[in-house]
Amino acid sequence: MTKLSLTINGRAYGPVDVRDELSMNDFLREYLGMTGTKFGCGAAQCLSCAVIVDEPDGTSYTSPTCIASAVSFDGKTIRTVEGHAKEGELTALQKAFIRHFAFQCGYCTAGFLNEGQVLLERLAKAPVRRADLENTIAEALDGHLCRCTGYIKYHEAVRDVILADSGRYLVANR
Repeated sequence: MTKLSLTINGRAYGPVDVRDELSMNDFLREYLGMTGTKFGCGAAQCLSCAVIVDEPDGTSYTSPTCIASAVSFDGKTIRTVEGHAKEGELTALQKAFIRHFAFQCGYCTAGFLNEGQVLLERLAKAPVRRADLENTIAEALDGHLCRCTGYIKYHEAVRDVILADSGRYLVANR
């Protein structure tokens, strides 16, 4: 047993004793009742289980939770799909997913949503040219698997959010 303390969606958890081999996915689902993070392949290949890890320097990245031990997240700050909406208000990205029906069965949606959010945050700090946008989105979402083949809808939803606030996410044309 190891003590685990971390921050999830702005709330501190722990210290709590967990088995060393307990996966982060199981910790979220079984200990905390956060069922939005899915268990897909169990091999970090589909990324349905991806959560956002926030670094102290203000950068973020996604990390699979199915093969990562809960204790490997000790001291970290993470966001799950449950942490996106604030006070019942969906984010622009969540609303775009709904408009584009970018969820079909919904199993992979949490991973795509978290990856899309990380991309938006990255582009807000380092905008790209409009000509590079399609490749930037494709590269960001690459690796996430959708059994319903909803890739185009996810891509379009992310693109619409970026284009709706192009001054924030895209380099201004000169």
